[in-house]
Amino acid sequence: MQIEPFRAVIPDMGLISSADHFFGTVKEKFNDYLASGYYQPLPEEGLFACTIERPERTHTGLVACVDMQAYFDGHIKRHEKTLAASEQEQILQLINKKAHVKPVMLTYRHVDEIEELLLNYVANHEHFLETVFETNGETHRFWHIKDQALIQQLQALFVEHVKSVYISDGHHRTSSNALMFKRLGVKNPDNPFRWLPCSLFPTSEVEIFDFNRIIEGMNDFSPASFMAKLSKLFEIDLLEYAQKPSRKHELTMYLDKEWYRLTWRPAILEAHKNDPVILDVSLLNEKVLVEILGITDVRTDLRVKYMQGIKTMAALRERTLKAEERFAFCLYPITIEDFLTISDEGGVLPPKSTWFEPRVRSGLLVQRFDMPPL
Repeated sequence: MQIEPFRAVIPDMGLISSADHFFGTVKEKFNDYLASGYYQPLPEEGLFACTIERPERTHTGLVACVDMQAYFDGHIKRHEKTLAASEQEQILQLINKKAHVKPVMLTYRHVDEIEELLLNYVANHEHFLETVFETNGETHRFWHIKDQALIQQLQALFVEHVKSVYISDGHHRTSSNALMFKRLGVKNPDNPFRWLPCSLFPTSEVEIFDFNRIIEGMNDFSPASFMAKLSKLFEIDLLEYAQKPSRKHELTMYLDKEWYRLTWRPAILEAHKNDPVILDVSLLNEKVLVEILGITDVRTDLRVKYMQGIKTMAALRERTLKAEERFAFCLYPITIEDFLTISDEGGVLPPKSTWFEPRVRSGLLVQRFDMPPL
């Protein structure tokens, strides 16, 4: 995988009194912030080591540009279908802002040499940018790698060891940039969409959280009759308190103010034994949402709400109780190996199947570009 340095535009932290508010609104207000002097370009290009310190752990990665040709060659792996309407919105934002405000999040199979180099650099150099987010307790720090010998060493390591990268967050931003890259000519040396800024975290530095479902309405079933339908699919146990699933092929459900553990019956799993990966979310969609509840399109059906697994169980319960006929399913997180297998085979995960951490926030490292005539 070829990576390239870029000249970033960074915020003047002395002008920002609330990081949560500023970076939470920068996607919509970037042009206003830029015109008002909130952003200044760094004097030279480079690669950027970064750490994201969360309450649970600290993650180390690299922010760099990747070649969009790799996307068309199949080396930037996807696992979601994109929607034309969302791509159109992203293209409009690119044209209006003339900037990539947030790097696409990529992961790649862990490489010892890259990890050691980045950890050593972070430990022995001063960061140039630090931002603390009070709402989630995160601290983002960045180091500007300008030394050409070190840049070339990192580039060589990525070319030698990283044959593919995997989109963790940013499918629509990636596909929209790819569309603009083709629109302006893939052989055009001045094409501003050739190089896409991305945050690159190895698989050892990422966490996949669950994405849980809140359903509104039982398709005219009573709670008792709905449970009878579920009992044909699951072994069901009443829980004394709220719990998340403890392993793959186990779910928990909040229904009628009670918590239950649901474990797929062996016959259900046996029927899918030849699948490359058996995903709980796919089985839930097929066996419960479609066949029992009549929800045929989980992407658009308003009866299905989603909540990231980083939210608390109390928050899930509270949101479920906002309507009388709501109930919730909690899923075990998809493993990194299942994620890689599906992506390598060109498969597609159901919508809202994964929530990756860490995520570089919008507006911290921005790549501006000149927009040629279309």
